[in-house]
Amino acid sequence: MSKKSLKSRGEDAAAAYLERCGICVVERSWHCDAGVIDIIAFDVDTLVVVDVKTRRAAQQVGSQAVTPAVTRRVIKLAEAYLEYAELQDKAWRYDRIELLVISEDRALLRHHRDALNA
Repeated sequence: MSKKSLKSRGEDAAAAYLERCGICVVERSWHCDAGVIDIIAFDVDTLVVVDVKTRRAAQQVGSQAVTPAVTRRVIKLAEAYLEYAELQDKAWRYDRIELLVISEDRALLRHHRDALNA
């Protein structure tokens, strides 16, 4: 499986998981000058910016710390989306979903809610 295919399947699985959790996915792969947001969703009235990390079983997957650089990038992307969607006053949070692919049709999923404040 190619890296692009792996990323796409991971984002598909993450979006399906969020929907099953009652979180409404509204955008996928949203682009702006600041970068890309994998998934944009709403959890009731809260905008959720979701970063999806998908890895093969042979690669090590671990919760990567949310570094100051990641924090700056996420805030910049969230602010860009809020301005684009005219939702500047909307509450938002950053979630990170990690998938570890263990076979063609199986993966382990870990959802880190509000990862900037964890």
